Amino acid sequence: MQQHNRARKPLLRKIFAAITVVLGVLTAATPASAAANPYQRGPDPTPASIAATIGPFATASVTVARGNGFGGGVIYYPTATNEGTFGAIAISPGLNGTWPGIAWLGPRLASQGFVVFGIETNNLNDSPTSRGTQLLAALDYLTRSSSVRNRVDASRLAVAGHSMGSGGALDAALRRPALKAAIGNAPHLPSGSLSNDRVPTLIYAMQNDTLVPPSRLTTLYNTIPTTVERAYIEVAGAGHNYIGQPSTNLARTMIPWLKIFLDNDTRFSQFLCPLNNQNGISQYRNSCPLI
Repeated sequence: MQQHNRARKPLLRKIFAAITVVLGVLTAATPASAAANPYQRGPDPTPASIAATIGPFATASVTVARGNGFGGGVIYYPTATNEGTFGAIAISPGLNGTWPGIAWLGPRLASQGFVVFGIETNNLNDSPTSRGTQLLAALDYLTRSSSVRNRVDASRLAVAGHSMGSGGALDAALRRPALKAAIGNAPHLPSGSLSNDRVPTLIYAMQNDTLVPPSRLTTLYNTIPTTVERAYIEVAGAGHNYIGQPSTNLARTMIPWLKIFLDNDTRFSQFLCPLNNQNGISQYRNSCPLI
């Protein structure tokens, strides 16, 4: 019996060596970044791709009726079914504003590999706190009841908005620290403090904004704890309602922020750390490296 076992050992070593070679080939054939990051979506980015009007994903949309705690809206989503689920962001308009006023964000962000829910508010004059509540209700509806819920990864969610809507987004982030990202565009946040923020937060200021001036927003930005990833972008020559028209300056910085924090995609860090393209940007602050 012992002689038989000795005879088998060289054969077993050869088999093990062959298996090792095959496994090595298979491992080499799998991109390391894709294997390490199951949330990565889309091709390798370039400065042109993040500035493009339409990204690499075909999209569709579905209208949502009023109810469920918010005023309805439109969901934009990638139609691809071979990429797995996508991170999602809910966006609120500002005081007296409606989603059509900033609706360019829907297809532009969705075509980069996100589900985007542009909401209407219950009332045009809803407070930032109310808008924050409605954004959270919209995310709950999106992930639990909507017709596209199976396309959304409920663990990778973000909020954004304009003016009182972005004040609402920041308020929502304070109340739901499990969110992966928050973006405030000229945010009006009555408390004036993000000292309890735990969500990676990007704040946009408009250089010529007299309603929510940059001085107020730099102060707000500085209240974010140093342990939280953050960035501040001031758009040169822009007024309070700058977001009402399609903006490459906004898109090419929003997209990397969402890719980094919703998708854990380090391929996009190059666009924010450092911000190599300073065109149209009068001031930039950050907590780089972001991830």
